[in-house]
Amino acid sequence: MLSTIGPFVAYPLAILLFTVVASAPFSVTDALAIMNGVIFGPLWGSVVNAIGLVFAAMVGYLIARRTSHLLDLHNNIERLPHWIKRFKVGSPAFLLTLRIIPGLGGTLATQIAAAYKIPMFVHVWTMCAIAVPICTLLAIFGDRVAFSVEAYYQAHRPHIHMPHFQHLFQHEHGPHATPRVEPT
Repeated sequence: MLSTIGPFVAYPLAILLFTVVASAPFSVTDALAIMNGVIFGPLWGSVVNAIGLVFAAMVGYLIARRTSHLLDLHNNIERLPHWIKRFKVGSPAFLLTLRIIPGLGGTLATQIAAAYKIPMFVHVWTMCAIAVPICTLLAIFGDRVAFSVEAYYQAHRPHIHMPHFQHLFQHEHGPHATPRVEPT
């Protein structure tokens, strides 16, 4: 599929998809980060993830500027663990530490940054400092899993007969890339 639309469409499309999903509150981008590693490989999958995260941080911040009043931020801040509250609310250390909490942490950090009018640059770098390394590891994981599945399929090819699904197991990048074989 990607070979038919080309890289000038595939990369921007993947970045746009990642941006839309990652900018939504309470979103989990792990599956997309893995998918980008499978599709684009560990290097370019990580680049797509990182660019998507930067755009998502900016879009999420702009959305949060309009929606942060809907959350009871003061009450939510009071309920945070002590190891987060020891930092000044809105400071980079506070935002970085808050983002470590899975699920709610990233959304709450974005809402607090917007409500406290933290500069967008600070919001973007604190989000990316936590999310880019995680998404890079997930892209590498996706690439390695795809490579392993392909290697297993290639090793057991005579025993597995799936002519209509053979194209799904073709990993098109990396040092051991195999040429794509279209289904007949």
